[in-house]
Amino acid sequence: MNDRLNTYWKCVIAGFTVVGVLVAMNQAFFWNPFGFSLIRNGYLYYILACFLPLVFLTLPAHKKAKQKRPAWYDVTLFLLTTVVCVYFGINAENIVNLGWDFMAPFAAQVSSLILWVVVLEALRRAAGLVVTIIALAFSVYPMFAGNSPVGFLRGIQSDFMSTAQQHAMGLDSILGLPLQAAAGILIGFLLFGVVLQKTGGATFFYDMAQSLFGRRRGGSAKVSMVSSAALGMLSGSALSNVLTTGPLTIPAMKKAGFSAKYAGGVEATASSGGSITPPIMGAAAFLMVSFVGVPYAQIALAAAIPAFLYFLGIFLQIDGYSAKKGLRGLPKSELPRLGAVLAVGWPYLGALIGLVLLLVVQKNESQAPYWVIAFLLLVSALKKTDRLTPRKFFGLLVSGGKTLSEIFGIIAGVGLIIGGLSMTGVSLSLAGELVTLVGDNVILILIAGAVTSFVLGMGMTISAVYVLLAIVMAPALTALGVNVIAAHLFVIYWASVSYITPPVALASFAAASIAKAPPMATSFSAMKLGAVKYIIPFCFALNPALVAQAPLPQIVLALLGSVIGVYILACAFEGWLIGFEKRMPIITRLIGGVAGVSLMLPGITSTSTGAGLLVVSIALCYLIKSPWIVPTLSGDLARDDVEVGGRRR
Repeated sequence: MNDRLNTYWKCVIAGFTVVGVLVAMNQAFFWNPFGFSLIRNGYLYYILACFLPLVFLTLPAHKKAKQKRPAWYDVTLFLLTTVVCVYFGINAENIVNLGWDFMAPFAAQVSSLILWVVVLEALRRAAGLVVTIIALAFSVYPMFAGNSPVGFLRGIQSDFMSTAQQHAMGLDSILGLPLQAAAGILIGFLLFGVVLQKTGGATFFYDMAQSLFGRRRGGSAKVSMVSSAALGMLSGSALSNVLTTGPLTIPAMKKAGFSAKYAGGVEATASSGGSITPPIMGAAAFLMVSFVGVPYAQIALAAAIPAFLYFLGIFLQIDGYSAKKGLRGLPKSELPRLGAVLAVGWPYLGALIGLVLLLVVQKNESQAPYWVIAFLLLVSALKKTDRLTPRKFFGLLVSGGKTLSEIFGIIAGVGLIIGGLSMTGVSLSLAGELVTLVGDNVILILIAGAVTSFVLGMGMTISAVYVLLAIVMAPALTALGVNVIAAHLFVIYWASVSYITPPVALASFAAASIAKAPPMATSFSAMKLGAVKYIIPFCFALNPALVAQAPLPQIVLALLGSVIGVYILACAFEGWLIGFEKRMPIITRLIGGVAGVSLMLPGITSTSTGAGLLVVSIALCYLIKSPWIVPTLSGDLARDDVEVGGRRR
């Protein structure tokens, strides 16, 4: 799993993971053995003690240390973090009852400083230098807030030691809403994703995608889209998903006739959708539970329609591209049979369905994933082939510990951002200043939110961007009438587009390296394929029915209109009228694009306009014959090369 880890350190990680999961399950199921129970801050400290120290074992201090075992300073940080977190856990009641976050004994003061430093270092290793600098700036801000030259950034000032104590022992910083959500809900769901993949779920979803879509035109790309979407949903990480599934799917697409840049674009775009796809999604969706104050099932339901529209757009564009290029599906002999796939992999599909039912019926998101994990482990232990052996189970624990440690390193670090704003009281005024700045204009605040989310997303993880903008931007959106769930999802969507959009485009660049294609060309292909991801956040911000925040008839009508809208948008982007099997001249593509956006916006006028333009666009495809208006956008029609059997045609 990791060259840094020998058997001893893997055992340490597995042991800490077991203890951390048992502590989380005790809190979720209220076992309280022998009368053992934890108050909230005590529970959070013990969870940190189990997962935060592992960051220093699993992630190197710098790139050159990747192939080395944990160095002495890694082990020192590991031990120091463990001791400090356990110390605070033991004294959890004293912190609350004696007000240690304001007046603490010497040992607690020193421990506060240590925790502040190790959290920043864990954040640097897990999320990079940029987000760490931002978190550091916000964490020291309370020491200078009283002298800020900007009026609305001026707040309550604290001295150095008081700032450290409130960061370490208050409930608004390291122990703030992000950590509370992660410790309460996220552990189970992340572990479920790891278990599902490690017990054979990854292979099942790929085989199922092959059996369902492999024979259709452009089948290899559709298989890539469906399998990458499924696996991305489990991991929530676009980059890791590209690196995991890309070596399998990208060569298959190139062999079937797709150009290298297009194959890389399909993989990058599909993988980047995992963080917005329920029922698991990414870490940011679980943080919404605390910020929005609604059950996770409601958030997953709200995210379902936008995610469906996003992947529908990719699927239709692949279909249109394949039609105009004459790309056929894979031979039946090379594909698995659906019946055989389901006969072997039904537990994985059943696990996802069971998770959804538990969330809807039981309505206890902290317990639901553990029941499904138990089911998967039992089935895997009883399988005749590919059984979950003790060695594989040990590897699963190590992998789970690594995943959880990385997430907790990020979440504890970004909690410092909340802490800095909360201590000073500035967070209460930022949203109001934004509203005043844009003059109560919803469109302007949405554009500002999109640009801000995208820019921050280039240097920060989605969860880090979300935490920052959930404090600053989301309240400004809701103040102007945007639905609260739509406002928070808007931030998540726009933070995730940086993975496929230049200049950073980490997912696109990773896919390009696998495809051996130019990185920028691959990024532009990914942007074109994922175009709906840029449009749909504005649509659901203005039309809350698209995030299931309206009566059922309105939701159904909004979904129907949006499906038609995504269809004509996909046709317009690819220049091919799917179903009618005709090329679209440039004028019809422009009209179709306007029609698609109009159909996704609220209101009878917008819908009627979109429907009318849709009819006009289709009619003009039959009426216009002039070759000079055949589209050449991005050279994607007559001039775009397609590789078949290693040759260009």
